[in-house]
Amino acid sequence: MSDTRRRVKVYTLNEDRQWDDRGTGHVSSTFVERLRGISLLVRAESDGSLLLESKISPNTAYQKQQDTLIVWSEADNYDLALSFQEKAGCDEIWERICQVQGRDPALDITQDPIDESEEERFEEIPETSHLVELPPCEQSRLEEIADLVTSVLSSPIRREKLALALMTEGYIKKLLGLFRVCEEVDNREGLHHLYEIVRGVLFLNKAALFEVMFSDDCIMDVVGCLEYDPALVQPKRHREFLTKTAKFKEVIPITDSELRQKIHQTYRVQYIQDIILPTPSVFEENFLSTLTSFIFFNKVEIVSMLQEDEKFLTEVFAQLTDEATEDSKRRELVNFVKEFCAFSQTLQPQNRDAFFKTLANLGILPALEIVMGMDDLQVRAAATDIFSYLVEFSPSMVREFVMQEPQQTDDDVLLINVVIKQMICDSDPELGGAVQLMGLLRTLIDPENMLASTNKTEKTEFLSFFYKYCMHVLTAPLLANTAHDKNSKDLQEGSTKVNPVCPDNFQTAQLLALILELLTFCVEHHTYHIKTYIMNKDLLRRVLVLMNSKHTFLALCALRFMRRIIGLKDEYYNRYIIKGNLFEPVINALLDNGTRYNLLNSAIIELFEFIKVEDIKSLIAHIVDNFYKALESIEYVQTFKGLKGRYEQEKDRQSQRLNRYRRDARSLDEDEELWFNDDDDDDDGEAVEKRMGDDFSDSYGKYMEAKKGKLYSLTTALVGLVDYPDDEDEDEDEEEEDQSPRKRPRLSS
Repeated sequence: MSDTRRRVKVYTLNEDRQWDDRGTGHVSSTFVERLRGISLLVRAESDGSLLLESKISPNTAYQKQQDTLIVWSEADNYDLALSFQEKAGCDEIWERICQVQGRDPALDITQDPIDESEEERFEEIPETSHLVELPPCEQSRLEEIADLVTSVLSSPIRREKLALALMTEGYIKKLLGLFRVCEEVDNREGLHHLYEIVRGVLFLNKAALFEVMFSDDCIMDVVGCLEYDPALVQPKRHREFLTKTAKFKEVIPITDSELRQKIHQTYRVQYIQDIILPTPSVFEENFLSTLTSFIFFNKVEIVSMLQEDEKFLTEVFAQLTDEATEDSKRRELVNFVKEFCAFSQTLQPQNRDAFFKTLANLGILPALEIVMGMDDLQVRAAATDIFSYLVEFSPSMVREFVMQEPQQTDDDVLLINVVIKQMICDSDPELGGAVQLMGLLRTLIDPENMLASTNKTEKTEFLSFFYKYCMHVLTAPLLANTAHDKNSKDLQEGSTKVNPVCPDNFQTAQLLALILELLTFCVEHHTYHIKTYIMNKDLLRRVLVLMNSKHTFLALCALRFMRRIIGLKDEYYNRYIIKGNLFEPVINALLDNGTRYNLLNSAIIELFEFIKVEDIKSLIAHIVDNFYKALESIEYVQTFKGLKGRYEQEKDRQSQRLNRYRRDARSLDEDEELWFNDDDDDDDGEAVEKRMGDDFSDSYGKYMEAKKGKLYSLTTALVGLVDYPDDEDEDEDEEEEDQSPRKRPRLSS
């Protein structure tokens, strides 16, 4: 359809009182046979599917808000809204609704909603009292007006009637005029009453009243009324803040006056909601739902208007990346883009998708690459916030961009390396920025959110890229701070700290802890790539130097890294640990900790307990062979005695198997010798021939029977060492014989 007047967005209000976008389409009003009445139909502009089919019920309360919105409820807790692209289209549909219900289109609400608890009382009210009678707007009547406004808040029916009365008589502007008079003569009592009145009118929760109160010529007087809270000794200075302190900065001149007015209005209304109005009580929490919706739709409209103005956004990004742009100007540009992205969070997923794709097409990521590397802390902080919006929205979009970079630039200026360097160089003593950036890096390298297709695998490609171009930048501080490791090969009895070199600076220790947290995540999720990197760089040895740090949290991070590696039960890792004698610094830390019962002690004990429970034989043998003498005195837990017991059990199993193999082989040799000895004892000549003739078959039969039995015994002994899958047929024959040594369980690796 080409008729933009009828172009609408369909919204529904969810359980969190937030509007969900159900799609964009074109609205019409027509008779629907199935519903037996005139209905509102919205068909999607993309495929013509039906987004909305709603019968215009005679008893449904429809509201027109902000000239382009129609809102109504179809059932309990199911609110709907149509947001029109043009005011003319909204007016047409509104007239149609009013025509069906027999209402005056000049009103902004078609019904007075009836609360079930008040239905009976409502029926008793005479028809002549359809509106609340308002006292004259005079200083002497302000207390009476305040009492009236506060008294109706508990009744939905009376709230509706008061709202209609305030609208029909132009009462709001009269009250605000009275406010200016009271302020001129410093009538504090009257000003306190006006505070109660304006606050109560806001709690009426009516969009039509908001349109008047938040218009350019009224909103500052509304703010002025809200300065005179009776609970305060001195009034607040909200107007002074909004007019003098809060400055509206146009980083690029906005030529659209409607857009500029909408931005001013939204900022001021948000200020009223967040700063001026007190936090609603449990009973008042729904009083301001329409105010929240008012701000929401304003933000959606602002983002849409800016997004459609490609000339404006193109100029923003051009100046942002221009080397000639002054630092102060660039700071304002980055803050604008940050605010722009924050506003986009009000959009629904499909609209956010279009929003961020627009930013990507305009070059948001190359721009961030430049500004994140700048010296200005405020610019870098704002750029980090923008980057976090992009990563949270679409990690794949960011990954796709960074994988194309090596073809165009050096490793040092790759976007991910810029992020890593900013994390490493965070000047905040608490490393607040570094923590945020570490979380973003973790999202980017998380395989769980990587896409796989038939032609290519994002996980394989991106991880190969990351380990080739970025991992060395991430681990550089770790390797630099453990460069003087003088790792001893053998554990000396009574030794203290074998690796005394480790960072004592708290900020450095915090940074290394963050890096270790990221590397531990890699061990859990990047099996192949991180394993290769650890082996090639001997990374675990360097990490374990940190076991000597005076900062216990850093020693625990190093131990956690090793624990994750051992937890994989990977024999490649196990052989690497054994060959490098990498349990030594852990055991030294345990011994140096002495009898203190603390987290470090418990974590180390848990590591060895895991090895014992999981029966990791290669590690058990290495620990007992090399370190048991130093550990046997630890008796407050049975972990190390248990390791020794496992070790002895395994030695016994191996010894029994070896002996069984040797015994079976020796028995076979003795039987063969017996047969040949019997043959040699016979005399030469006919006697020999006669004996062979008589006894050959008998002797040969005995020999073959004995040989067959011993060969079978040897075979079964060997099967105890190597289990072949084709031996099942032999097992059936053996069941009739006595239990042989082959029945002993095999050693599981």
